[in-house]
Amino acid sequence: SGVWSRPIKRHIGVNGWFEELMRLTPDGVLENLGGMQLRQLSLSHADPGRINAFHIHPRAPQDEIWMVLSGSQVIWLIDCRKGSESEGVRQRFVLHGDAPTQLFIPAGVAHGYKTGPAGALLLYAMNQQFDAANPNEGRLPWDHFGEELWEEDRG
Repeated sequence: SGVWSRPIKRHIGVNGWFEELMRLTPDGVLENLGGMQLRQLSLSHADPGRINAFHIHPRAPQDEIWMVLSGSQVIWLIDCRKGSESEGVRQRFVLHGDAPTQLFIPAGVAHGYKTGPAGALLLYAMNQQFDAANPNEGRLPWDHFGEELWEEDRG
């Protein structure tokens, strides 16, 4: 409940392309993206085959919007919100730099990813700021929801 993904329009020209990732109102609210107040924008690189899973944000609610800029990721979301209409639901997404998409991850939804054979560059927006001295991360083992989530897709 509350998760959404939205393709990003790529304007292609003879000499390249342009994408508009986000627009902010004068007070820093993301336009057309659910009104999330942007507090931090981060970039993460993951080597090929890396599994970075799972985590939630237990100290303060944290919403995130993910976009893979290059490479690819298989992303799993598991709703851990008590009483949510989708509590316990697992949802799989594949984000790829060649098909730009935004993925909104609401607070309370555990999330993790596995990168494809070229690795991945992930841009993400958050409504909280990272505190290295006291990270707002509740880490779960990579296989907490089942090792089979990360098995290779053999078509």
